[in-house]
Amino acid sequence: MRDVLLIALFAFLGAAAAGLLGALALRLLRHRSVAVSLTVVAAVPVTAMLAGTLAVARAMFLSSHDLTVVTTVCAMAAAVSLATALLLGRWVVARSDALTRAARSFGDDGGFAAPGGGATAELAELGRELAVTSARLAESRERERALDASRRELVAWISHDLRTPLAGLRAMAEALEDGVAADPPRYFRQMRTEVDRLDTMVGDLFELSRIHAGTLALRPTRMSVYDLVGDALAGAGPLAREHGVRLVGDGVDAVPVEVDGKEMSRVLGNLLVNAVRRTPAGGTVAVAARRAADTVVVSVEDGCGGIPEGELARVFEAGWRGSQARTPPAGAGLGLAIVRGIVEAHAGRATVRNVPGGCRFEVVLPAAAG
Repeated sequence: MRDVLLIALFAFLGAAAAGLLGALALRLLRHRSVAVSLTVVAAVPVTAMLAGTLAVARAMFLSSHDLTVVTTVCAMAAAVSLATALLLGRWVVARSDALTRAARSFGDDGGFAAPGGGATAELAELGRELAVTSARLAESRERERALDASRRELVAWISHDLRTPLAGLRAMAEALEDGVAADPPRYFRQMRTEVDRLDTMVGDLFELSRIHAGTLALRPTRMSVYDLVGDALAGAGPLAREHGVRLVGDGVDAVPVEVDGKEMSRVLGNLLVNAVRRTPAGGTVAVAARRAADTVVVSVEDGCGGIPEGELARVFEAGWRGSQARTPPAGAGLGLAIVRGIVEAHAGRATVRNVPGGCRFEVVLPAAAG
């Protein structure tokens, strides 16, 4: 038993010395190729076995013949291990180089494609993750392009809508200045109308910038949807009478909600103004509100004749005004974008769909608890 313990001790000491040397070598070569690290890892167990054998042989006074046999066996094992480690290392390095070359196309329009051929489980998983991330990056770039195009379109539309009233104001101011205005009070009234329209447009731009910047501060209070809709109908009444459109709000339930009254009034007002302006004279704009499970659905249905299916997805984009030409009083196309921004800030959603004779806008809000 004593001899066995001594053999185990000497073998452990020799193997430990080889292991420490291997760990030191790995630390010094940690920035080199993985093939070098694999070679060191393969050499450590063979060296540990050889060191332990030599330590035991020296302590136990083995014959030179036995020592030669053991050493030869260890040397052959070392040669095979090192050769295997080198081949495996070169294979891993080749697969890693292929993945590196493929990663150079990461984020390009063509997308990332993982290299073919066998690979380790870790490299294969890395390739799959890179492919998924590249696809997400391509989608993000496409969204960015769409947003950039929308911004350019919005700037062009706003520039046009600003230029028109400004040109009118300049012409009327020059006429008044030169004393050629036949009816100065009418000119003043028209100038006031144009200034109010410009003020509304600037206010919409400011509101939209707050929504996009995430600085829209809400002050929610508990109120009834019935009161909100009633106030919105009263505010849109003069415009509806001017356009010969009938407003109907018979299907409104007194459902409580927790909302910012000012901002939600703006939402309903924008929807009603948009509906009235798109509904021909003699048509009807109907407003309804009902509770559905834990939400409140407020709908505004107009008689615009419907929106082309290809444009439904763009209705709530800033600057969208439809394929049909619209006169300047229709605004810069910011009203529905503001609607969506305010509704989403209330943890709700705004949708639109075509119905017979027109379209139906719906605002879905969380219902108040209790």
